[in-house]
Amino acid sequence: MDQQNELLNADIQKLQDQVNTAKIPDDLREKINTMVARLSRAAHYGNYSGEFEQIAHYIDWIISLPWETTTPDILDIVHAKESLNTHHYGLQELKERFLEYLSVLILNEKKSNDTYHAPILLLVGLVGTGKTTIAASIAEALGRKFVRIPFGGMGSALDLRGESRVRPDAEVGQIMKALRRAGSKNPVILLDEIDRVSESARSDIMGVLVELLDPEQNMAFTDHYIDYPFDLSKVLFIATANNSTNISTAVMDRLEPIMMPSYTDDEKIKIGRDYVFPHEIKKAGMGDGTIKVDDNLWPKIVRPLGFDAGIRTLERSIQSIVRRAAKQIVEGKNQTFYITESNLKDFLPS
Repeated sequence: MDQQNELLNADIQKLQDQVNTAKIPDDLREKINTMVARLSRAAHYGNYSGEFEQIAHYIDWIISLPWETTTPDILDIVHAKESLNTHHYGLQELKERFLEYLSVLILNEKKSNDTYHAPILLLVGLVGTGKTTIAASIAEALGRKFVRIPFGGMGSALDLRGESRVRPDAEVGQIMKALRRAGSKNPVILLDEIDRVSESARSDIMGVLVELLDPEQNMAFTDHYIDYPFDLSKVLFIATANNSTNISTAVMDRLEPIMMPSYTDDEKIKIGRDYVFPHEIKKAGMGDGTIKVDDNLWPKIVRPLGFDAGIRTLERSIQSIVRRAAKQIVEGKNQTFYITESNLKDFLPS
């Protein structure tokens, strides 16, 4: 019995030590200290296991959130231009909008002004037009962490805001999960496909989005599980949608919509040849000269099955070429490849 009590006291003391050393708000620390003290009293009456697991899980979440941790922004407009142009062809309006935002950040930084709130971009376009990848590139240009929250099929506002701990199977919401994954309180969070939530939960989810995207409200966003306000004002939110029809007016009022263009064949050839192809070659672990493609073949690689507004089909075609070449390298059949009219069909997907 004495050994069991020693183990019990050691577990509780470990929780207390975690709370004491964690970088969390003082009043939240007091709240958790009260919970640990109550747990210590309950343990002496044998009612220990269930409550310990709940409190330990809660403390784990509290100490893992970035209450004070931020990543320094790269406030360099030349670097941002180079970063965006390296990864993306075209999209000039979107690039200009981001560079304008960055310029204001730079001016505010020089004046030590911390009150500027970024515009929240809504990227509207068909599948494959680069909405997700441009958001990731914006995060890279700023030097911030990037986290994506998928909204497609989301069936409850609690998925975003979390569930109360009175429920035995309660979970933290997606916003707090994203912050924990990012490890900083100023990441770029992509709210992906906000128009594709479940119809039955649409109004509730839109209500949470209004709070998330309003700088006057998101300074004290409260997840039901965490049950303590978290400052989201330093988060750069970017939203995407296939169309804006299913997005509420109140949410649209807080967004700056930008239409993502459908790519022409000439633009796709440029993107495929100069961006996607070199990227896939590198990703496959091949040298620059391993695969060469006859310039006259790019129109067929771009449009093997007819019109496609985005570049998904183009990416799949290029990935197929690289994979089939990789297979031949591994099998010892060839080490370099020149794709021509005569052998193109051997490399493209059926």
